[in-house]
Amino acid sequence: MDHPLADRIRPKTLEEVVGQRHLLGPDALLRRFIEKGTDANMVFYGPSGTGKTTIANIIAQKTHRTLYKLNATTASLQDVKDIIGDVGTLMAPGGVLLYLDEIQYFNKKQQQSLLEFMENGSITLIASTTENPYFYVYAALLSRSTVFEFKSVTAAEVLPAVERALSLVKSESPLPLVWEEAVPGYIAHACGGDVRKAMNAVELLYETARSEEGTLRMTLSDAEQVSQRSAMRYDRGGDAMYDMASALMKSLRGSDPDAALHYLARFLEAGDLITPCRRLLCSASEDVGMAYPQAVPIVKACVDTAMQLGLPEAQLPLAQAAILLATAPKSNSVVEAIGAAWSDVKRGRTGSVPRELQNVHADSTGQEREQGYLYPHAFPGHWVKQQYLPDELSGVRYYQYGDNKTEQAARTYWEKLRGGQ
Repeated sequence: MDHPLADRIRPKTLEEVVGQRHLLGPDALLRRFIEKGTDANMVFYGPSGTGKTTIANIIAQKTHRTLYKLNATTASLQDVKDIIGDVGTLMAPGGVLLYLDEIQYFNKKQQQSLLEFMENGSITLIASTTENPYFYVYAALLSRSTVFEFKSVTAAEVLPAVERALSLVKSESPLPLVWEEAVPGYIAHACGGDVRKAMNAVELLYETARSEEGTLRMTLSDAEQVSQRSAMRYDRGGDAMYDMASALMKSLRGSDPDAALHYLARFLEAGDLITPCRRLLCSASEDVGMAYPQAVPIVKACVDTAMQLGLPEAQLPLAQAAILLATAPKSNSVVEAIGAAWSDVKRGRTGSVPRELQNVHADSTGQEREQGYLYPHAFPGHWVKQQYLPDELSGVRYYQYGDNKTEQAARTYWEKLRGGQ
């Protein structure tokens, strides 16, 4: 067994590929590309272990092209030129299919240099990336390629691959190999949609299997240790992090405490406190806002406590904040108000600050100018009618009271004091 199990069990046909039915189904576009031998440049985008390299191998086989693999983390443009040198030789009689993994690590100049070879037909490029290609791949290269998004594989889809892997190592084992009934299912669930992780778990589990009376035995407890934390897809600063941050924020906004706790737990498992703390603090003003203004100091106190405690104790105040925000009444009146005001400022709707609101300046004679400012605290109810907006915006309303109890109480108070003004 010179090669890793993941390579030895790698699918040779489209039917054997795990998952990706949206790409490989009977009438899916990528399947038609492959079956017709279409000579097209492609970008494969998605999590690791979802079949990108496997499908590149199948495409090379179907199109009778020599497959060259480079990883952008270590490759250089000279490596690409060396591959181009094989075009038209016995090394690549049918043409070159270049599989460039992690293309996001090529800088703009390196990506631009690929265009020449793509346009003159020297190579057919399949670039893969775990990051959003529309952010990380040069636009001119994208315009010459078709983007296919790969998705995480479900546990149900991974299970048959795990069972095939177990059967393979069983057939290769010098001793009878057995495993507890729950082992395949656990590995399929624990791999987090990464088939390669599942294969690696099977291989490591086999290599460390307990010898009992001439039999090798794989146990669930060993599988749990081998697969520990592998279900967590997380790359700080990557798409997975931002997807989880978005899911946490939207769960808080949607008043689902269970979902909020789930995504919070995924951040805690990854050891990331900063990202969920920022989302919790933001939600307190963005989603709860004036419906329960006390949420801001409470959440701030929870965040400060969590940062002082560190993990694992930080889970408690952060969970408290998440539950509070998810179950609190909601209002986006703050978002709408500042958004409208800022929009006017961006469009140049500003005007001069009314004279009565300006700072008290001394003119050239040393005499203070009369402002005409009315001091609200000198009037009943600590309010007096007075224009505060510039003349150009007089009468504009940015803030609209929300329909929650707190804001409606404030509305009633001010309408009574102002006499409906």
